[in-house]
Amino acid sequence: MPVKSSARKKLSRVGQRDLDTKIQFLEGLVRRDPDYVDALQLLGDHFTKRGRYLEGLKVDERLARLEPRNPLVYYNLACSYALTEHFDRAVLALEKALNLGYRDFDWLAKDPDLRKLRQQPVYRDIQAKIRRMKVEVR
Repeated sequence: MPVKSSARKKLSRVGQRDLDTKIQFLEGLVRRDPDYVDALQLLGDHFTKRGRYLEGLKVDERLARLEPRNPLVYYNLACSYALTEHFDRAVLALEKALNLGYRDFDWLAKDPDLRKLRQQPVYRDIQAKIRRMKVEVR
């Protein structure tokens, strides 16, 4: 499953058009099969790349209902919440991702989608949880 990241070069006009075409195609697939997880994952990623964060958030919330045990789904949901400045929800989604087994702590610490979240006081809870998890693993 792709992990979304808003860190990207600015899309050229052709790149924007190509991404819009992919979005339209995936939206058609999802209309025909609303539970098509792979298509939803790509669609959410493309919405984020296009800067359509609210639409990406809706997709990620849908994926969390379809894949309630998938840590990457909750990681991406946390990214969408952070990009839409719902920081308390982002922390809850990150905690769920960690509880389900998400362990890419290095990426979590530098993922640009979480940049604003890392500046919030609520992020300290996540940092403390990660420190405890690293101690337990050693």
